[in-house]
Amino acid sequence: MAVRAAARPLVRAAVLPAVGAPLEITEIDLPEPGPGRVRVRLAAVGVCHSDLSLSDGTMRVPVPAVLGHEGAGTVVSVGEGVEHFAPGDGVVLNWAPSCGRCHACSLGEVWLCANALNGAAEVYARTADGADLHPGLNVAAFAEETVVPASCLLPLPDGIPLTDAALLGCAVLTGYGAIHHSARVRPGETVAVFGVGGVGLATLQAARIAGASTIVAVDVSPEKEELARAAGATEYVVASAQTAREVRALTGKQGVDVAVECVGRAVTIRTAWESTRRGGRTTVVGIGGKDQQVTFNALELFHWGRTLSGCVYGNSNPAEDLLVLAEHVRAGRLDLSALVTERIALDGIPAAFDNMLAGKGGRALVVF
Repeated sequence: MAVRAAARPLVRAAVLPAVGAPLEITEIDLPEPGPGRVRVRLAAVGVCHSDLSLSDGTMRVPVPAVLGHEGAGTVVSVGEGVEHFAPGDGVVLNWAPSCGRCHACSLGEVWLCANALNGAAEVYARTADGADLHPGLNVAAFAEETVVPASCLLPLPDGIPLTDAALLGCAVLTGYGAIHHSARVRPGETVAVFGVGGVGLATLQAARIAGASTIVAVDVSPEKEELARAAGATEYVVASAQTAREVRALTGKQGVDVAVECVGRAVTIRTAWESTRRGGRTTVVGIGGKDQQVTFNALELFHWGRTLSGCVYGNSNPAEDLLVLAEHVRAGRLDLSALVTERIALDGIPAAFDNMLAGKGGRALVVF
């Protein structure tokens, strides 16, 4: 008599069934890792605005999908050919692994890798009733466990708590990189950060680490002032039609040397630009939709001599920058837990999305 194989235990996950639809907390069938792949049990995952942008269609994602990309966990099992990870290893997810072959990678600009997100189109798991599931931003971290290519993992640095390490995978790499790689803030320069969410808080800490003198935080919410000042802000401005004028008044009417926009809205980008001194640098980190049109006239571009630049993933090389960030954490210069304003369970993600839309809090962290 044939013996039927036991079914694999199902894994709880937050599934996006369709673009614009509410997330569904349900069980999925996660396979064992195939060649070159690794199964990871998540310890924590941050709820990032990019996940919201994927769910509402601002950024494209094949559906149904499991979103979540800022995470850390422990290796459960590895597939054939995986040499650098073993069960029990602590790891940080790298949602944008560089291929090392495309034009951007050949220039050393790994954050612009043309093939980084190819894995998002693959089928990595199935729903309990057998429908194909895609891994949003490659790593599908809104789940108790995930299966990813080994290239999507970075070793957990020594001395970093596994739960806190989740934040290194996106918010901190992005905020730190915006200051140190994109804007290249020098000691004594003045900085304004627009948007005091998870990335904004990381950017404020990075500006302090860089030795900025005046650090202005700007947000629509007066309630975030304490968070911003704890992260390094020396000044706080509640966003209004007068924001650029207020920022200039705080910097001798010149404007800041560097403005970092972490919101992704046309009006905020324009305000950040107007808050930047003549010859200064405006860096845009926020992800906006195609409908967010920002306009400049030719004369002002000439007259102000400012530099306006986009910033992808903090212009970071995660494998290298993770080690630098870990040293800042161990030395007490970077406080990861200060970015977190709410620790939630998996079923708290939809409410965390609502809070982001309402401009409330810093980073919500799902803890398993």
